[in-house]
Amino acid sequence: MANVRIRDQGKLTLKDSDNSNEVSLQSPSTVSDNQDFIVPNADGSANNIITTNASGTLSFTDINTLVTGDINWQTGDIKTGDFTAVAGKGYFVNTTGGAITATMPNPPSAGNIVAFKDYAGTFGTNNLTIDRNGHNIQGIPQDSEITTNRASVVLVYNADAVSGWLYTVENNVNLLQPDYVAATGGTITTSGDFKIHTFTSSGTFTVTAPGTSDGSNTVDYLVIAGGGSGYDSVAGGGGGAGGYRESFPNPATGGTPVTAQAYPITVGSGGAASANGASSVFSSITSTGGGAGGNYNSGGSNGGSGGGGGGTDGNSSSAGPAGAGNTPPVSPPQGNNGGATIAFPVGQLGGSGGGGIGGAGSNSPTVTSPSSLQGSGGNGGNGTASSINASPVTRAGGGGGGNRSYNGPHPGPGTGGTAGPGGGGKGGGTDGTSTNGTANTGGGGGGKGFGSFSPNVVGTGGSGLVIIRYKYQN
Repeated sequence: MANVRIRDQGKLTLKDSDNSNEVSLQSPSTVSDNQDFIVPNADGSANNIITTNASGTLSFTDINTLVTGDINWQTGDIKTGDFTAVAGKGYFVNTTGGAITATMPNPPSAGNIVAFKDYAGTFGTNNLTIDRNGHNIQGIPQDSEITTNRASVVLVYNADAVSGWLYTVENNVNLLQPDYVAATGGTITTSGDFKIHTFTSSGTFTVTAPGTSDGSNTVDYLVIAGGGSGYDSVAGGGGGAGGYRESFPNPATGGTPVTAQAYPITVGSGGAASANGASSVFSSITSTGGGAGGNYNSGGSNGGSGGGGGGTDGNSSSAGPAGAGNTPPVSPPQGNNGGATIAFPVGQLGGSGGGGIGGAGSNSPTVTSPSSLQGSGGNGGNGTASSINASPVTRAGGGGGGNRSYNGPHPGPGTGGTAGPGGGGKGGGTDGTSTNGTANTGGGGGGKGFGSFSPNVVGTGGSGLVIIRYKYQN
């Protein structure tokens, strides 16, 4: 039987396995002419549609090829790194080696079209970010992040600048997922559903998408200033740690709100010999540099944490007051006071320790015997641990004070103060050498020990740090 004809608009009916339901094909009530359709000889790919060649031959077609004949697919130029798109072109993007950013044309013209296709099925692991390049996408000022495997998208630029680039094809793209903060800058790592931007030097944190309360729209921060130096003199006080301000931990919508803009990041340097550290800044958050340790017979400097007072010479009128921490004051406090020294005969000959975020610097040990005239340095104040970058790290410890001896060029029994845990430097001891605060911890430097040793150096402050954390996915 070569042909089957069903008259009077009858149906070709196919029953299911238990004959309870059916699928039917039926002709329209009227047709202008006879029409034959030839079905495809093989199945298509996922998400293909059936199209006709206008002569009755049906085939499976990728929907992206139907949007416009003006898209020139770059089949010989598979993109494996960041690139700038050109209007009228379609790009196969291979993110197997890592996330890729595609920057949209600027300036665009009305009707410009750009298309992207996940070449290797890896957008779900390594995302494609479509950088809006100053123009809205879907009517909002944020970049698009394509995060589903085998996604295909086509964007057309509307002359209405408010709408900007509009999706006309969204194949395998879930546009209902919550919006999250997206940003660039610093060294970027991830921990679970959170991204972490770490700045060990000054730079820019650029928010490309501010997110929403359905996903995330705030960030957490850790801002540590540069630590103060120990004092470059006999029995110098230890340097105070750099100011330490932190908002972690907060829920995704409980931290600091951000908008789509560039935020300059300042990472403060550690103080050079006898100098305060420099401030670190993110947005409205400023952490003040640590105070330098005090000179012989003088007090430590004020700062994020205060510097330790310098050692005394045995004269009852001499003293080395503590440098004040949390200067200027913020809440919660950004640091603590340094240790203080008072005059002999019931006093401290060595320099006192600088303050840390976890506690005040220690006063140098008391000397009570006039015949000894040798003193040790006080210990630096403790730092504190933060897990904002996924694992606990202790930072912002104070520097130890330097020792003091009257025994001429010979090392006395006085020892340098220990470093405050968290990057503080050790005070100068029997070898005359103090140590620096650790870089990117804001640790205070150790105070200089007895002046006749060789070498005899002072500890400089450790540089600061800025870390920003936010939720970027569920």
